[in-house]
Amino acid sequence: MSIEALVEISRFYGSNPDYVIAGGGNTSFKDKDTLYIKGSGTALAEAVPETFVRMDRKGLARIWEKTYPAESAAREKAVLADLLAARKTGEEQKRPSVETLLHDLLPFDYVVHLHPALVNGLTCSQQGEKAMKEVFPENAIWIPSINPGYILSREVKTALDNYQTKYGRPAEMIFLQNHGVFAGGKSAEDIKKIYDEIISRIEKKIKRKPDFSAESRVVPWEYLSAISEISGAMASYIVNKEISGLIKDRSSFYPVSSAFTPDHIIYAGSDPLFTEADTFEAGREDWKKHVDKFGRAPKITAVRGLGVFGLGATEKAANLAIDLFRDAVKIAAYTDSFGGPLFMEHDKIDFINNWEAEAFRTRVSTK
Repeated sequence: MSIEALVEISRFYGSNPDYVIAGGGNTSFKDKDTLYIKGSGTALAEAVPETFVRMDRKGLARIWEKTYPAESAAREKAVLADLLAARKTGEEQKRPSVETLLHDLLPFDYVVHLHPALVNGLTCSQQGEKAMKEVFPENAIWIPSINPGYILSREVKTALDNYQTKYGRPAEMIFLQNHGVFAGGKSAEDIKKIYDEIISRIEKKIKRKPDFSAESRVVPWEYLSAISEISGAMASYIVNKEISGLIKDRSSFYPVSSAFTPDHIIYAGSDPLFTEADTFEAGREDWKKHVDKFGRAPKITAVRGLGVFGLGATEKAANLAIDLFRDAVKIAAYTDSFGGPLFMEHDKIDFINNWEAEAFRTRVSTK
């Protein structure tokens, strides 16, 4: 058993924002009896042996023998209870990743799930499935947009079984629409080789990369003060050449006007505010209208011609909002190579916004 190798590969990818940001992504190692899975909301970049939750694989297997309620909230509550019951003795204070079942399903010692912007340029695009099948004609599965958690794991289970029956071997890569990618291997080195191949193949298809030249995170104090007063939150700021092009007007902002993945919802929100206001009073009015429309305050506010503000209850949360928005800008640019952006569907966005498991992850990762 090599928990050390699991820690190493978790830190390797977690410290690279091209692969994962904040508490996103998850990793695991398994033997016959135990699955070691990253704790919910913890950061891969800071992984230590205690980061991982030891799960009883027999307990996880019993989940597939049960029938759960059709209603989503009741179902997820029941599945969570069974998931927590499968923790091994001594792990009661830890909460495993929401994708624990999926990790246990994959027939590999090591499983690493990441959200590279380059990969999501494909998975969050209009032609994502078609492009994936062209770029990865072998050993890969495409999973259409689906809510994370139990339903996603069930869908992947069916796809894995079908692939195994058809090809006589397990799929090493699973691409999830509007989510990211899973890779499985016998060793940490196998995982690195697979991800290197994934990135290399997609890079060859990219026609345009985002232009982050002239980037600044410094804005005159009066603007930060005004946005903080309007929102009642901590604020951070970013602008660069790519973002300047997106905030010229409302139509230019479209490629980043909604959510690409669950992580973008968790950290940067699902409904950014774009305002053309040029006075404090007009900005306050736009903010009020936005909150009235969506029933929640935006975590991202873009001001025409000025830049983008990340908002949060803490400085860390505000900075993470900016980091995930910047990631969304990268994804939007990469989608140009695959037919343009494809946002999450409204019902999927609502599910994430109201899912207790993601609310827990937000609390843990933004403190």
